[in-house]
Amino acid sequence: MSSEDVPTAGTADAIDGPRPRRLTYAAALAGLEGLALVGGGVWLAVLGITGDPDDRGQAITGGITVLVLALLPLLAARGLLLRRSWSRGPAVITQIMALPVAYNLLQADSLAIPVGIVLAVVAVASLVLLVNSATTQALGIKGPGRSS
Repeated sequence: MSSEDVPTAGTADAIDGPRPRRLTYAAALAGLEGLALVGGGVWLAVLGITGDPDDRGQAITGGITVLVLALLPLLAARGLLLRRSWSRGPAVITQIMALPVAYNLLQADSLAIPVGIVLAVVAVASLVLLVNSATTQALGIKGPGRSS
């Protein structure tokens, strides 16, 4: 048996069977959220540099902060695709953080309302996919009191 054939803890090889579609969909949604945050962060940073903000430093810092925050869903999406059990936590946290943002967008009186609707639907759908038993099993997460 070569070193490539030996399954190690936390790898996709350690968990039998193909990746469930629900897990793939959850990873895709988390990845899309991460990419949207990257786009928003770049937009804020560029607007801070080229535009006429009240406080240029704050605008650029905001853009950089959003770019750094984009790492959470992007890393979670990668981990979900690779079936890493640790990845569900950051993915769930991202969705929980998205819900108040969606609520605030829904309170706006502008084009932000459709964005809030989309964000709320994506966050709720992702949460449902992430807590699904097929996803939990595919990630090798054991419930409370289950030793095997």
